[in-house]
Amino acid sequence: MIYTTEVQHMCPVAKGAYHGPAPIPEEGKWVQAKEIGDISGFTHGIGWCAPQQGACKLTLNVKNGIIEEALVETIGCSGMTHSAAMAAEILIGKTILEALNTDLVCDAINTAMRELFLQIVYGRTQSAFSENGLAVGASMEDLGKGLRSQIGTMFSTREKGPRYLEMAEGYINRLALNADGEIVGYEFVSLGKMMDFIKKGDDANTALEKATGRYGQFDGAAKYIDPRQE
Repeated sequence: MIYTTEVQHMCPVAKGAYHGPAPIPEEGKWVQAKEIGDISGFTHGIGWCAPQQGACKLTLNVKNGIIEEALVETIGCSGMTHSAAMAAEILIGKTILEALNTDLVCDAINTAMRELFLQIVYGRTQSAFSENGLAVGASMEDLGKGLRSQIGTMFSTREKGPRYLEMAEGYINRLALNADGEIVGYEFVSLGKMMDFIKKGDDANTALEKATGRYGQFDGAAKYIDPRQE
């Protein structure tokens, strides 16, 4: 280390007491984090690309500074899905500092990693006050049936009104309208469940029927429409 001449000629002054960093909550403990290995936590975060044309929801489970679990969900441009596939391989086994300084292929995923890093190192995690944190695999509980991302997709125009296309329950098959033309319910297909039924041997029509559900005042509605065709 090189010191300037001015510093070299300064009179030494003793440093006072060292109190260390302020403790942060981690997995049910208060931790004075001094190294990356001191960091543990489970958290979620959102990132976006520079032109804001797509977003990433990133979920990380960090144990002793190492990323042990990652859930990467993207919405936006088609290329983001392939970026997510690569990021899922890249993230696992890295320290959170390595991951912060690694190209995760998509700008939205990089931004999400930055936001999660801040949450984790400041002790603002979902598992901050949970003893021993969350088990590896916990992020799967955030997904819908059949391990599908829970997506909300709606389309509307001033002329024709709203169309529900996708809800947490699944793919919207039909909308139920009352006598005033207002949406009062919908019929949905849980695509994850449907695929599970097909994999177990059901034919497509049987699987579709078993995976179909209804919400709201669907039965007895004045009119039913296909939101993608009408």
